[in-house]
Amino acid sequence: MKMLTKLAAAAAFASGLAGAAMAQDIAVRGGQVYTMAGEAIVDGVVVIVDGKITAVGPAASTPIPDGLQLLEAEVVTPGLVDARTVVGLAGYLNQPHDQDQLDESKPIQPQLRAIDGYNPDERLVEWLRGFGITTIHTGHGPGALVSGQTMVAKTVGGTADEAAIVPGAMLAANLGPWALADGGKSPGTRSKQIAMLRSALLSAQSAGEEGDQSDKKPPSLDKQVLRSVLSGEMPLMVTAQRSQDIMSALRLRKEFGIDLVIDGGAESYLLTDELREAGVRVILHPTMARQYGDLQNASFTTASKLREAGIPFALQSGFESYVPKTRVVLWEAAIAAANGLAWEDALASVTIDAAKLIGVGDRVGSLEVGKDGDIALFDGDPFEYTSHVTGVVIDGVVVSDQAM
Repeated sequence: MKMLTKLAAAAAFASGLAGAAMAQDIAVRGGQVYTMAGEAIVDGVVVIVDGKITAVGPAASTPIPDGLQLLEAEVVTPGLVDARTVVGLAGYLNQPHDQDQLDESKPIQPQLRAIDGYNPDERLVEWLRGFGITTIHTGHGPGALVSGQTMVAKTVGGTADEAAIVPGAMLAANLGPWALADGGKSPGTRSKQIAMLRSALLSAQSAGEEGDQSDKKPPSLDKQVLRSVLSGEMPLMVTAQRSQDIMSALRLRKEFGIDLVIDGGAESYLLTDELREAGVRVILHPTMARQYGDLQNASFTTASKLREAGIPFALQSGFESYVPKTRVVLWEAAIAAANGLAWEDALASVTIDAAKLIGVGDRVGSLEVGKDGDIALFDGDPFEYTSHVTGVVIDGVVVSDQAM
């Protein structure tokens, strides 16, 4: 099917990207509508009013109010969710002035906030948006033992505050070679990494057990953040690829009772029993990530193995130090679907499952009444190489009408 109308007037389009557009009232009709909240709807309709979904169902029984802009596509899905990226902090130019995803001045810096470095105008954000990605979990990347806090954001907004859904989502820590220091600096070994993390957590824990703080100085910023991890308010996301590093993270979870998320997990298929018993979620490395170094034992089939084991997981674009600078989770899910993961499970890994894992499943990730009006439109099977994204809607505003 062809688009029935031009997706947006130029003025509305421009102001929508600036974060100032008023939500449009839109109806989207698809030959196949994958709501991710039940069976796919053949010849389905999604109605969006004031930025929120107000109706979803078969076209034959879902009336479209008068005056709504009507869009059509062969396939309609929720806006895609990238469960882990550094886009917005890491820029496409790959030059020092647009690389804010890592501060190497100290190995442990939990006080660093992604929202303070996020650039909503970065061209990589626009690039992802054009492929139907409407929500990202972004922030400080690997390279330091504790590199900083992440945020969840929409891929539109004139400022970081307008884009943010969750300003402080998780605390990013890293184990293995990425976070080792050289030249005799700490941490120089895996054992020292864990010792330093334990020391930092114990120090924050002690600060919280000192009783009445009314006549004392408030705890330092780093301790405040670590105490939010200890209380379960903020998950600790640990980038760990090797099984030995994943096990070290699991020991930390057990010792401190923290909410642990494994990022990367190249060898997570070796520890499915341990991960399931611990109730740990996994943000799996990009399926097509280069398989060398800590990822030398990565597998195209890990996503299907985690699904079979009942371990909650999502796919991510991750961090690329050079080309391609960012991956596209749509393509990563397609490769997972070609290597043992069921088609709808692959779509779930970049929609509802990803949204739930990063804590925003009540707003995005599925097409349900009351949720944000975030939609991706395709001219064919989203996982088919020759298909294109023909439109993207975020909060009821058409933000892309260029076939990608």
